[in-house]
Amino acid sequence: MVKKWNITFPAPTGPEERRAYLYLPDSYYENPDKRYPVLYMFDGHNLFFDEDSTFGKSWGLKDYMDHSGTELIIAAVECNHSPENGRLMEYAPFSFDDPTVGYVEGLGKITMDWYVKVFKRNIDRHYRTLRDRRHTFIAGSSMGGLMSLYAITEYNQYFSGAAALSPSIWTNPEALEPMIRNAWLRPGTRLYMDYGSEELKNHPGILRLYQKFSSMFLMKRVFLTSRIVPYGEHTEGSWEKQIPYFISTLLYE
Repeated sequence: MVKKWNITFPAPTGPEERRAYLYLPDSYYENPDKRYPVLYMFDGHNLFFDEDSTFGKSWGLKDYMDHSGTELIIAAVECNHSPENGRLMEYAPFSFDDPTVGYVEGLGKITMDWYVKVFKRNIDRHYRTLRDRRHTFIAGSSMGGLMSLYAITEYNQYFSGAAALSPSIWTNPEALEPMIRNAWLRPGTRLYMDYGSEELKNHPGILRLYQKFSSMFLMKRVFLTSRIVPYGEHTEGSWEKQIPYFISTLLYE
């Protein structure tokens, strides 16, 4: 089942409410003594229901989880929908300037501090979670994928694994490179990264950047699953098809 409720995220958007989502596996109520690992995700409105999704097509994540019987809690929050680059700012670890959207102030640290200090604590307090790092993961796509790379690198004490689908590494690669190079990642850290073959055409040099950052994570001895998705596009429908791959990476053991 998926629970929905309204929350506030004061730092970037003040008192304005947005929707939070929580997926609970069927066994959650059947086995009241069992505790579950948790996957935190970005763009919660795009994950479960087509009617909530920005473009009318969700990841279909509830259907996959129900069908596969994967025993995992998924906690997610709707993004900032402000037309003044709200989502970009909220999901940007570093400020950047783009000819299409203009200057974007990076509020990613504020976002991640809220995720680990407010949202995660709230989920752990009210639901039967396995709270330790080993059983806590994070995932997202596009700017959410970029945030997942940021989270697994700068907030590695909280997350043992991340999935970064089509991460927006083009926004500020000059800041991402030293972040990864200087990071201390705990043993056993696992990372799923992918990029669609079709979306590689969207940004010049993106394949070179993708190869560089993948190699840097490998040098950090991360358990890395890296894929170029055949005919993959920058869409929810394409990311839906990658669910089995990244879930398997995060829960492999």
